[in-house]
Amino acid sequence: MAGAASSSGTPESCSGLTGDSLQLCKDAGDLGTTIGVGLVVAFWVATDFILALTYVIYRMATRQPRA
Repeated sequence: MAGAASSSGTPESCSGLTGDSLQLCKDAGDLGTTIGVGLVVAFWVATDFILALTYVIYRMATRQPRA
């Protein structure tokens, strides 16, 4: 999660701004970081779910029938 760690401080695009404009620019950058990290986590969870479902289907298809 290097992207989340590198988001601290004032972004270069906010240089020259002061007061409310500077705070708004910083908040917008923080929101973008939050959305990006959330998407990475969501894709990770979706991939884990798909892999687990595939594993369960494989195990059910290859099990020995009861005698």
